[in-house]
Amino acid sequence: MSQQNLLVELFVEELPPKALKKLGEAFSNTLFETLKLQGLSAENSVVTSFATPRRLAAHMTAIAAQAKDKQISQKLMPVSVGLDANGNATPALIKRLNGMGLDETAVSQLTKQMDGKNEALFLEVTQKGAVLNDGLQKAIEEAIQKLPIPKVMTYQLADGWSSVNFVRPAHGLIALHGSDIVATSALGLNAGNQTQGHRFEAASANVVIKNADSYAEQLKTEGAVIASFAERRAEIVRQLTAAAAREGLKPIDDEALLDEVTALVERPNVLLGQFEEIYLEVPQECLILTMKANQKYFPLLDSNNKLTNKFLIVSNICPTDPSAVIGGNERVVRPRLADAKFFFDQDRKKTLESRITSLEKVVYHNKLGSQGQRTERVGTIAKAIGQQLGGAELAAKAGLAAQLAKTDLITDMVGEFPELQGIMGRYYAQHEGLDNEVAFAIEDHYKPRFAGDDLPRNQAGLTVALADKLETLVGLFSIGEKPTGDKDPFALRRQALGIIRMLIESKLPLAFEQLIHDVLSAFEHDATNTAATVQAIKEFCFDRLSVNLRENGATAQEVDAVLSLDPALLSEIPQRLAAVRTFAELAEAPALAAANKRVSNILKKVEGEIQAQVNVSLLQEPAEIALNNALITVKPEADQQFESGDYTSSLKALAALKAPVDDFFDNVMVNAEDTALKANRLGLLATLHQTMNRVADLSKLAG
Repeated sequence: MSQQNLLVELFVEELPPKALKKLGEAFSNTLFETLKLQGLSAENSVVTSFATPRRLAAHMTAIAAQAKDKQISQKLMPVSVGLDANGNATPALIKRLNGMGLDETAVSQLTKQMDGKNEALFLEVTQKGAVLNDGLQKAIEEAIQKLPIPKVMTYQLADGWSSVNFVRPAHGLIALHGSDIVATSALGLNAGNQTQGHRFEAASANVVIKNADSYAEQLKTEGAVIASFAERRAEIVRQLTAAAAREGLKPIDDEALLDEVTALVERPNVLLGQFEEIYLEVPQECLILTMKANQKYFPLLDSNNKLTNKFLIVSNICPTDPSAVIGGNERVVRPRLADAKFFFDQDRKKTLESRITSLEKVVYHNKLGSQGQRTERVGTIAKAIGQQLGGAELAAKAGLAAQLAKTDLITDMVGEFPELQGIMGRYYAQHEGLDNEVAFAIEDHYKPRFAGDDLPRNQAGLTVALADKLETLVGLFSIGEKPTGDKDPFALRRQALGIIRMLIESKLPLAFEQLIHDVLSAFEHDATNTAATVQAIKEFCFDRLSVNLRENGATAQEVDAVLSLDPALLSEIPQRLAAVRTFAELAEAPALAAANKRVSNILKKVEGEIQAQVNVSLLQEPAEIALNNALITVKPEADQQFESGDYTSSLKALAALKAPVDDFFDNVMVNAEDTALKANRLGLLATLHQTMNRVADLSKLAG
């Protein structure tokens, strides 16, 4: 069948900019995959996506006018139903064949094949290959139906009676196979070869596409449109960089904003605007946010990453004299900046401390009280943690930072820009002359906000952030608000990971279980459920930790070996895990892990407590004497390395036990008839078990 390149374009009214990139990719990929499933594409076919504010399109290479015919084996019915005892066709089989347009002569063409446990009758039929007209119609319908549309709208068609649902009203459809129009339709439109170019810059109102391959070039030259999302984005980056360089500055780096402006223009033209320097008195985060979020501008920074009074506008038009466009944008941004300055000036008239009482009016959770009550709890927890980590000085700083951390929530600036919570608290604290460590702790107590985010930059910040996240996690668990499945409305998984990261990466010497107990004591709760709540929180956090460690390259067995010992200090886990991974590479590791598992199983079956003690006078067999002698040598060395924190050397020392352990199990009967002998041998195994499992439970490595 003849193969030619295929182009499909859906011409629409302006699409939602934040969704455009995904819409373009989904449209082209679904079109291509549906054609591929029907056998209309070739092995070397390639799809190219196009997406602008007013169009979704796809260019596909090597698409056939008709797919090849296929031989398929169609199951009819079980042999026992289709043929009688003499092998003749039953009425049921004849009826089925008639329904397929065949008569009794087709019975001789049937084959018998096993279908599960029964034999069935199959008919070999030739399935005609799909025709492009039908195949493309199906593909377009599928692509429209599967678009990840944020919100559908219903609109009337030109006939005034019919209505259709789509993301925006559609006004044109192109379907070209080479230069031939493919007879398809969608959303009340029949396919043709005409589209429209840029709203204001196109050379002519309509662009007639000559063939599938000339689409992008014709749109560019005749329609003043860069159809490719990626090409348009790259052009914006090029113009932004060049315009900034001419001023000796650099544009702010924001991938999401770049994607959004790419989805707002069809022919980008970057222009330079500026505002009065007086507005630079406002914290730059406020100005940057209002320019990006409200106006889609790119603020310009100097070599020290300080905001300047210049910004870049990505315009959709290219007038000979751009002064009107620049002036209009400067006029629009000025009130936004004036609002930010007003909020900043007004907020500084009140101290953060004076706002604390207002937190009582802000509801945190109906079972956990107000933000004011929550602030008191966080303060109590922060002081206790600060006392442990740095004595009275750190406790005082952490307590003050915790007390003021949420007060910026009721400032005008954060009311307008919630993204600035914490940041504005730091600015207002510095304005009041508070200690810088306290000011930065107010900003940093939200960190880490997401995976890969920075940790708080000082000890006070670390203390308050830990207290804040622990209060959230423990408080919500205590009232039964636990994540279920993929639902986590209070982002407790993120809170748990933040706690884990701070404890581990900052090497905080805080016992995890005791920490949960201490935090729980800050709440009014049913004391009878304390143990269950603590256990549930531990399991939840250890699950998060386990996933995190596996994502960073550790095996499930290695992680299980470390976590099953329930280490008190999470800060030790990386060293323990590194030691286990090094141990696992030793030649002796598999045998020792298997032996350890065997020892664990033997000890589990014994009733009562076994003392890890050995009576040397009761040792009889050479193998048990040799194992005891090996333990006398190895145990002190392994224990010494363990106590000094050198977990890797501690585990490596165990390699010397392989031969005596193997010899012991080959030649010694543990369950001897003599009870004293049996107890002594169990004591020897308990000593071995104790020696081997201080860093991690090595039996878990045996699978």
